[in-house]
Amino acid sequence: MRTRIVGLAVWVSVLAIGLFGVPLAVAVHQYALQAERDELLLLADTIATAVSPYVPDHVPRREIPGPGSVEVGVYDVDGRWLGGARSSGPSPELARALAGAVATGSDKGELVAAVPVLHEDDVLGAVRVATSLNAVMTRVALVWSGMATLAAVAVAVAWLVGRRQARRLARPLEELAIAARSLGDGDFSVRTRRGGIHEIDAVGAALDDTAVRLDDLLAREQAFSTDTSHQLRTPLAGLRLRLEAALEQPNQDPWPAIAASLTDADRLETTINELLALARDSRRTESGPVDLSALLEELAPEWRDRLALQNRDLRVSFEGSTEEPVGSTAAIRQVLAVLIDNAMTHGAGTVDVTVREAPDAVAIDVSDEGPGIREPTDVLFARGAERHSGNGIGLPLARRLAQAEGGRLLLARRTPPTFTLLLPAAINLDDHDRARAAGADQQPGPGAVAVTLHKH
Repeated sequence: MRTRIVGLAVWVSVLAIGLFGVPLAVAVHQYALQAERDELLLLADTIATAVSPYVPDHVPRREIPGPGSVEVGVYDVDGRWLGGARSSGPSPELARALAGAVATGSDKGELVAAVPVLHEDDVLGAVRVATSLNAVMTRVALVWSGMATLAAVAVAVAWLVGRRQARRLARPLEELAIAARSLGDGDFSVRTRRGGIHEIDAVGAALDDTAVRLDDLLAREQAFSTDTSHQLRTPLAGLRLRLEAALEQPNQDPWPAIAASLTDADRLETTINELLALARDSRRTESGPVDLSALLEELAPEWRDRLALQNRDLRVSFEGSTEEPVGSTAAIRQVLAVLIDNAMTHGAGTVDVTVREAPDAVAIDVSDEGPGIREPTDVLFARGAERHSGNGIGLPLARRLAQAEGGRLLLARRTPPTFTLLLPAAINLDDHDRARAAGADQQPGPGAVAVTLHKH
C-alpha cells in the first residue's frame, strides 16, 4: 500500500506537470520568438531612419554594425545591396519590405525582419536585419531548464509527501493487523491507538469493542465455574443427605424421599439453566417488572424447610405498598438465594426478608440475628478473599448480578447484619438504564444477609 500511494502521488504530479508544463513550454517558445521579432523590427526601424538620407544617393555604407549577433543590410529600391550584411539569397521579407510592407520570418536558421526606407510616401529602399535562431533557442532553453528544475522539485516534493502520507495511512493499519493477531491469540487486553483518520479509527474502535466483549464474555464464563460452585453445592448436598437418610431406613417407604429428591433435582436444573443464561448475559432480553410477592411465595417453602433443620425460622413481610422492581427474575432469584444461604450458613436465629419502599426505590431487606460483621466491606465482595474464613460465599456473584440489573448490593447494617439490594422500579423504566452504571457501596459479611431493592 505504501508503494501504491507513493507511486500514485508521483504519477499525479507528473500528469499535472505534463498538462500544465508542456503548453507553458510551448508558450514560452512562441513568446521568445515574438519578442525577438519585435526587437528586430524596432532595430530595423531605427536603422531605416538613420540611413534614409544616404539611400537616394546610393551612397554605400560598408559597415552598419548591429547589436550582438544581429546582422544589418541596406538595400535600394531596386534591391541592390548598399551596405552592411548582404543576404545570401533571395529574401521574401526583403521583397515585401521593398513593396512597402513590414515583414518578419525565418530563413536558413535565421530570424529575419525587414522594413522599408521611406521618404514621405515613397519607398527609397529597405533595411533587413537577421539574427541566428540558436541565440533565441539558447534563451528559451534556459527558461525550459528552469521549468524542468521546478518540475523535478515538484515531483520530489510529491514523492516526499506521498511517503509521509503512506506512512501515516499504513502505520495504523499495520498496528491494527498486529492487534488483530494478538486478539486472535487470546490477548483481550490489546487496544489500538488512534491515528487521526476517522475511517481507520472507526475500525480500531470496533476492534477494541470486540476485545472488551470477548474479555467480558470469557470473564463471565470463568466466573460461572467458580462463583456458582456454591450455588450448586448446597442443593446437591441436601439431595445427597435425603437419599442417604432414605438408605439408612430401608424399612420405610422410599417414594417420599424419591419424590422430594426429584423436586430438588428439578430446582437444581432450573438453577443451572438460570446461571448459564446469566453468565451469557442473555438475561437482558428477559428484563421486566418482577412480581416480588409471587417470587418470595415460590422460594419461601424451600428456605423454611432448610432453616427448620437448624431449628430456625423465616419471616417474609411487606411494608406498605411498593412498586415492582425492573430486572430479570432469574437474576433476582439467584441474588436472594446467595444472601439467604449466606445467612443460614453464617448467621443465627430468625431470617427476616422485608420488602419495603425506599426513596425513589423498591427495597428488600434480608437480615438475621447472628453476630456482627467485622470484615471491611471491600473484602466481603472480593473474589477469593472470603474463602479462607468461609464468610460471604457467593457474594461476588450476587454483587455482579445486582449491578448487571442496574442495582446495588451493599451492607446496610453490621449489627444485626443486614444486606441491601437496590434495583430500579417499574414506575420509571428510563432510570433502570441509568442505574446499570451504579456500583456497590458496601458488601455483605459473615453471619448476616440483608437485601434491599430500591426504585431509582
